[in-house]
Amino acid sequence: MAGEVKRIGEYEWELPVDYRPGMRVPARFFLSEALRKDLESGALEQLANVATLPGIVRHSLAMPDIHWGYGFPIGGVAAFSVDSGIISPGGVGFDINCGVRLLSTPLRAAELSNRRELVERLFQVVPTGVGAKSDRRLSGKDLEEVMVRGAAWAVEHGYGVPRDLERCEEGGAMAGADPSAVSQKARQRGLPQSGTLGSGNHFLEIQEVKEIYDPAAAAAMGVAQGGVCVMIHCGSRGLGHQVCTDHLKALEAATRRYGISLPDRQLACAPVNSPEGKAYYGAMAASANYAWANRQMITDMTRKVLVKMFGIEYGEMPLIYDVAHNVAKMEEHLVDGKQVPLCVHRKGATRAFGPGSPGIPKECAAVGQPVIIPGSMGTSSFLLRGTALAMEKTFGSTCHGAGRVTSRTQAKKNMRGQQVQARLAQAGILVRAQSYESIAEEAPEVYKPSLEVVRVVDAVGISKLVARLEPMGVIKG
Repeated sequence: MAGEVKRIGEYEWELPVDYRPGMRVPARFFLSEALRKDLESGALEQLANVATLPGIVRHSLAMPDIHWGYGFPIGGVAAFSVDSGIISPGGVGFDINCGVRLLSTPLRAAELSNRRELVERLFQVVPTGVGAKSDRRLSGKDLEEVMVRGAAWAVEHGYGVPRDLERCEEGGAMAGADPSAVSQKARQRGLPQSGTLGSGNHFLEIQEVKEIYDPAAAAAMGVAQGGVCVMIHCGSRGLGHQVCTDHLKALEAATRRYGISLPDRQLACAPVNSPEGKAYYGAMAASANYAWANRQMITDMTRKVLVKMFGIEYGEMPLIYDVAHNVAKMEEHLVDGKQVPLCVHRKGATRAFGPGSPGIPKECAAVGQPVIIPGSMGTSSFLLRGTALAMEKTFGSTCHGAGRVTSRTQAKKNMRGQQVQARLAQAGILVRAQSYESIAEEAPEVYKPSLEVVRVVDAVGISKLVARLEPMGVIKG
């Protein structure tokens, strides 16, 4: 029936173009029956709104971790023609290049009898929490270079090894960064925050590889059952947030100037190749590069703690991969039989390029890009691989995490951080945070079950399971 959600596969649903006035393309989302009970109607409305934007190609898309966000739903993916389409901060989010990286170690889970000491040392070394500041404060010149060179700047300044860059999406730095489009206020916020974890859902987690689903892919990526890994989840901190805030104002005016009609002002946008669009893209890329340098510096701190505690070599802790999940990128994809340049927005969604795709590590060329999907602090995280089907269906994209079902405000009303921490400790998961409130607002039950989310993307085929990792110790931002 016109205007109603249609089921087009076991886990695939569609909002037809007549679902709401102004839609230029259908909207599609991936969801199981078990996850539908937590689907917010507002998130579907946002998905339909995205389908009204100029130059959108093929579909407006959402992953199984879909929930309500600013402008786009979180879990949203949309690609726009570079020639006739737009770029929108609402399709990236305030935490530009919030992303996740996974680090392997030669340690076995059975060797971590001193886990509590390890968690405490990492907590003391890695600055965490709202407004956290680093003793590695950047100079103005350093920040300028970081915004252009990203993780490469950090590696050249001793915060890692060259191989790390091969295992980062985009080599740890997006091209097209324009520091001149980053305001002085954003710079001032970024200067003291390099190498800090931040707050909210950001974390550093010690994990055990509990299960291998795909031995060949696991070997190519460098993970083995029973091994200890470290997962780091954070973004561009205050710098990226301020860049989004600044450019939203400029793009709200640009939306009117270019006569773009929007169903929601949070979708403020400008043509990709307009001066306003280019300025936002340049500032966003600069923020993304700051985020890659930030994760690189935290990786260095983590390695040094492990070297000191366990006597292992710095080089024995290779980076498995680092992926962004809040970014807009210029990519080429096959559309109607032709390779077409597109501006692909992924907001709470992860790149999942298939085997043989350019830009993925040579060791993974045959299996596909590593995809890292974190759970909540008490649930499983997963390593997956990108697929050829993702390139066809979702512009090489998949989910980014579990997806919230309860707001932070509600979580703090419903739960006590001390109780959450004690319950997790009974399950063998040590949690350290700046406050009990931050533990309460990130309790496992405020998220969708991560296993169900990844089960959907695996069943659909837009990314395939490689390994399951279980938390042993967590530092919350």
